[in-house]
Amino acid sequence: MTQHQSKNPWIWVPSLYLTESLPYVIIITVSVIMYKSLGVSNSDIGLYTSFLYLPWVIKPIWSPILELFGNKKQWFLTMQLILSLVFLGVGLTTGLNQFFLITLAFFWMGAFASATNDIASDGLYLIALKPDQQSFFVGMRSTFYRVGMITGQGLIVIGAGFLEEKFGDPSTAWSWTMIGVAGLMLLLTGINFLATPKVIEERVSKEDQPSFGKVFSSFFTKKNIGLSLAFVLLYRLGESQLVKMASPFFLDDRAKGGLGLTVTEVGYLYGTLGVIALLVGGIVGGILISRHGLGKWMIPMVFAINAPNLGYVLLSWYQPESILFPATVVLIEQLGYGFGFAAYMVFLIFLAEGLYKTAHYALATGFMALGMMVPGMISGYMQEWLGYPGFFVWVVIATIPSFIMAYSAKYPKEFGKKSEA
Repeated sequence: MTQHQSKNPWIWVPSLYLTESLPYVIIITVSVIMYKSLGVSNSDIGLYTSFLYLPWVIKPIWSPILELFGNKKQWFLTMQLILSLVFLGVGLTTGLNQFFLITLAFFWMGAFASATNDIASDGLYLIALKPDQQSFFVGMRSTFYRVGMITGQGLIVIGAGFLEEKFGDPSTAWSWTMIGVAGLMLLLTGINFLATPKVIEERVSKEDQPSFGKVFSSFFTKKNIGLSLAFVLLYRLGESQLVKMASPFFLDDRAKGGLGLTVTEVGYLYGTLGVIALLVGGIVGGILISRHGLGKWMIPMVFAINAPNLGYVLLSWYQPESILFPATVVLIEQLGYGFGFAAYMVFLIFLAEGLYKTAHYALATGFMALGMMVPGMISGYMQEWLGYPGFFVWVVIATIPSFIMAYSAKYPKEFGKKSEA
């Protein structure tokens, strides 16, 4: 492959992955806060917002289309424009009587566009950078992916909370918030049009062009694929449930077992302390793997991503009046998540190695989404059954399989290490 135009990855990697993560977090995470503010039950929130993961689970079905046809840059720019329209639709319908059904339908369309955007964006990353660059920039990539998530959970939620206080009406506040998100997506699309490189993509000749079946089967015949997929599914088993109920826990009244924080306070927790901690954790994680390889840091990173869940157990037991305790827990959690997620991302890159990198990476991330979707769907029911203290104890227990898989997974211990040459 040959690049038409050389662009600095320090510029386009951050912008591309910020734009990849922002619609994801709005659809999957911010929707939870929005629906909680609008009075939807925890069980419905857990079930239906987790079901929105489905497009990310099944995106490998259409990923070969992007592998075999079209241009990655054209694909992700088109999807980002569609996402701008989707969020505009959510913003214009939030105040309707049937808002839950209608906005879910828009989020559902957005989920398919966002999943396709992920395939194309990841494909460009894999073909535009050399292997050692991929390992080095995984820290930057995962960090700005998480920055996009914190932007959604933090700054956008803070804005929604401010508008709630101003208008005294959650529906109006979230309507204007989503219209603002649509404008932000349009702006980011323009930035990506200018910043990302143009690449001539290597194509297989027509007579040798593989069928969809061959692309899929070549993934499932990889060495130790069963163990690798178990790792992908179970690495975040606890986190997949925690992430759905953390915001409802912060927002619920103290009489219901929550902390009674405002939407604005929840936004500040994730949008200030969370951003700083996650930036540090993600960048340090990527740099350390590029220096020493994945093998040296896998076990420390699985501890980092799971151990902070104990903080939520303490929060639910003591229900502190001060925001200092929750802020400390979020700080430690985000630092550990940024650090631990770097190992997960490098493992996914390892799993995608081979001829069909874009399609195989889409398959790997599809299983990643499945590992978030299924546990998340039951999280609301588990919380209502066990209460918040019992639920967070269950989350800690659910981290045990991730430790087992981190010890058991097979991969080159030096994978991800920067070449000396």
